[in-house]
Amino acid sequence: MKLDVLFFAAHPDDVELGCAGSIIKMTSEGKKVGIIDLTQGELGSRGTPEGRLEEALEAGKVMGLSVRHNLSFRDGFLKDEEGHRIAILKMIRKYQPDVVIANSPEDRHPDHGRASKMVRDTAFLSGLRKIETTLDDEEQEPWRPKNVFYYIQDFYHQPDFVIDITGLWDQKVQAIQAFKSQFFSEKTESEDREPQTYISGQSFIKFLEGRARNI
Repeated sequence: MKLDVLFFAAHPDDVELGCAGSIIKMTSEGKKVGIIDLTQGELGSRGTPEGRLEEALEAGKVMGLSVRHNLSFRDGFLKDEEGHRIAILKMIRKYQPDVVIANSPEDRHPDHGRASKMVRDTAFLSGLRKIETTLDDEEQEPWRPKNVFYYIQDFYHQPDFVIDITGLWDQKVQAIQAFKSQFFSEKTESEDREPQTYISGQSFIKFLEGRARNI
């Protein structure tokens, strides 16, 4: 399946926080969009890796994704090394996206910057025919996306362009709150027995809304 846009995320929920509204707009216009999560977010203070995978699939349904995969790299200890690059490269060649969108190059979580650079560099390497790869016993053809962009997360960066998601905010929040182990939801607040974190309170959702309005 050829995709129009392929997102990469260091952790499940990175893409939802950064640009779920943009994805919903893309898929509603008929574009094929996918997400490759690099880790399972297993170091998160709340929830479990298994639950996080289920939540990611639910968020994908809200956004209308065509595909979502998890490469199960080690959370917190991402390394820019050959094995990781080859795994990412295979996904780029498999889905042949016109555009790749990755984590911010610099952000609060150190995995975000490492993932960003690794994806950017691998998007270039994917077009080199002398790097030979196979997937499911089939040789892959070289493929280089036309563009690589980044989505804003915790640290603010002046954007080069914005996508208007007016009217889609509630759906964006729905995609975020599909990660019910991680984020505030009135439906689950009374049942919440997990540790409170930087992102788990209602104020964090308000921060996201303020950021979106400011941009």
